[in-house]
Formats: sequence, structure tokens, C-alpha cells
Amino acid sequence: MPHRILTVDDDLHIREVIRVALKKAGMSVAEARDGKEALARFAAEAPDLVVLDIGMPELDGLDVCRQIRKSSDVPILFLTARDEEIDRILGLEIGGDDYVTKPFSPRELVARVNVILRRSAPREVDSKSSVLAQGKLAIDPVEHAASFAGTPLRLTAIEFGILRALLARPTALFSREQIMAAAYQLNIQVSDRTIDSHIRNIRAKLAAANCDNVIETIHGVGFKLGRCEPAA
Repeated sequence: MPHRILTVDDDLHIREVIRVALKKAGMSVAEARDGKEALARFAAEAPDLVVLDIGMPELDGLDVCRQIRKSSDVPILFLTARDEEIDRILGLEIGGDDYVTKPFSPRELVARVNVILRRSAPREVDSKSSVLAQGKLAIDPVEHAASFAGTPLRLTAIEFGILRALLARPTALFSREQIMAAAYQLNIQVSDRTIDSHIRNIRAKLAAANCDNVIETIHGVGFKLGRCEPAA
């Protein structure tokens, strides 16, 4: 079955460009013109990924993301204008997986969609593969599931990819470039602030599960996996 993508933008031309590019890549596309229609189409279509413009009238993309995140971890790729850096960072902090800046290359958008879909899909693994764990944190690569002390964690595809990379090498020190490579693949470049936003999100979600030591910052160098034990 082709992946189902919901595209949300108030600009008809942009929706057409995205629709053509995604259909050429073998995906099916549903469209919405504004935030309210997006939520209705999301409920009706159950898409595998949402391409979501931030700057829309009435209900903007950030509000739509907040509403979706109340009930779903479906991947969200934001579309932003070049001068909306604050909105881009906020979008990642409230649960977006990635962003593309307008004007964008349709090829880049399709590449980013494919990366996120691969990250969020269950994977076939060989018999030697097993759950990755440290302390009370565990990730199951087969089920694409994560938990802390038995409590399920709701992670975006990128957050899952970052934790999986850290758990696969629990004593290693990761630079931001290494985390980018592990989380994004395909040599896609993202800013340091994007990686930092994902790290903050992971820490916040683990803190809500009573873990304050999931990822350690080594100043001037990068990050490493923490003890992943419950807070005292």
C-alpha cells in the first residue's frame, strides 16, 4: 500500500507542487486548505505523515500540531518561511519531526518525507537483534516502541532515531554531526539548533516519566547517553 500523506497549505500552487512530487514518488495525497480542514481530514484519512504549513490564517500549523499531538504520534514535516526561525524551533519543540524552508526543492521535500517514514516504520531485523536498553530505558527496534520503567514513551520518528543511536553505543560520545547522520540519513543537513530542540524534547519526555539523566551534555564536544535511572 502506498504511504498516505496529508498536505496542509493555504497556497493552492504549493499544494499542487507537493502533490505532484509525492505522487511521482508513489505516495497517495490528501489536501487541506487551512487548519480546521486539516484536523477534519486527519481524522478521516489517518495519514502516515503530515506536511504542514506553519503560516496559515485562523488555525495555524503550530496549533494544528498541538491538536494532533494530543492523540497521535504521526510524523509531521513543517513548511516554513525563511524568516520564521522562532516558529521552526517552536514547531520542533511541540512535536514536529523536521521542517523544509520555502521556497523548497520538491526533490528535497520528498527525500525528507522518505527519511521520516523510514524512521517511523517497523523494521525487519535478524535473529541477533534485540531490545536496546540502559538503566530503565528500553527501545524495541522491531515494534518501534520505547519505554521507561515500563511506561510507554511517545516519541517522534527523529527522537526515536536519536535514542536508538545512543543506546546502540551507550558509552560513546556523539557530536552533533554524528547525531544528524544517525537521525536523518541521506546527507540531509540540519542546524545545530534543530538537533538541540530534539534533545530538549527527549529530555522533557523522559523527565515527565521521572528520568532526569537520559542524555548528558559534554560542553564543547557533544552528547552521550546518561544513566537512564529514575530521579531520586
